[in-house]
Amino acid sequence: MSAQRIAQWLWWSGAAPARAARGVLLPVAFVYRSIMSARAKAYARGWLRRRPLPLPSVAIGNLAVGGAGKTPLAAWVAAYFARHGVKPGILLRGYRGDEQAVHQRLVPDAVVVPDPDRIAGARKAREQGARVLVLDDAYQRLNVGRDVNIAVVSTESSPPRHVAWPLPAGPWREDWSALGRADVIVVTRRRAAVAESRALAGRISARWPNAVVATVQLALDALAGLRSGRRVELSALAKKRVIVAAGIADPVSFAAQVRSFGASVQLMAYQDHHAYPPDDVARLAQAAKHADYVVVTEKDAVKLRSRWPEDAPPPEPLVAQLALRWELNGQAVERVLEGVLTRVV
Repeated sequence: MSAQRIAQWLWWSGAAPARAARGVLLPVAFVYRSIMSARAKAYARGWLRRRPLPLPSVAIGNLAVGGAGKTPLAAWVAAYFARHGVKPGILLRGYRGDEQAVHQRLVPDAVVVPDPDRIAGARKAREQGARVLVLDDAYQRLNVGRDVNIAVVSTESSPPRHVAWPLPAGPWREDWSALGRADVIVVTRRRAAVAESRALAGRISARWPNAVVATVQLALDALAGLRSGRRVELSALAKKRVIVAAGIADPVSFAAQVRSFGASVQLMAYQDHHAYPPDDVARLAQAAKHADYVVVTEKDAVKLRSRWPEDAPPPEPLVAQLALRWELNGQAVERVLEGVLTRVV
């Protein structure tokens, strides 16, 4: 069993063994939370130094491990700057390279720099023409300054659905109090109801009234051929046998989204950032012979595009394209970004 599947069982399962395992880990989790809280206070009080970036910047991240939608949101923010004539630089930690390729496809006008040293990455981006920076997965990078801090919260993984235990007993990198340093809090949803997302946003807004709190749906918008790029409407999935292959943090939610279009879904879930070695690609191609379609995420497509067998029977795998559909305060988020543009020289 992969590390990701063990973690999902530990964090989300209601079975007695999982609850017992969480209980054993709670002392370690509380120590971890205390360390993270002390670290945040040290930066807030100036005891630890925060280094400035050379360009106006927006940092985006979440409190929990994976699956909240920070990468689609970071791409949306970068595309917003590009539409306004300002070349964005997207800074990544550079883990395994798939998110870099995703950003390059989603925002072709951006400079994408993978570098665990965000200061060095910012300098590289500026040298390549960037005039504003978007830091993906940087909410906990407190040693780096930023003009706007955006926290992403997933409806599917938040209380009351799940207990917010800290790592390693739960998926939470920081306590919910860490939302207090956010300028913007974006509540995302994939398969959760609109009312549930709105209710969570309301609770967050009541606790942190000075932040802009918005809600957005990470919606499946269309399908595109893996190599051809040919657009296929989502309605084509109705009453079809579909294999969903997903090496992401929350493959179950992705499969549920595909199923909502009337497809009969078989999920082939892999660990986040799965590399798709030849044996796995061969197994997926073999399974595809017994289905009408194979549907993958953008993150999986960047690896499968060059590895899908040339002699595999049609149709080619389809890549699910996401759209961010603002449901509450989307214009308020744009006004915050307009403020960043006023600092661009």
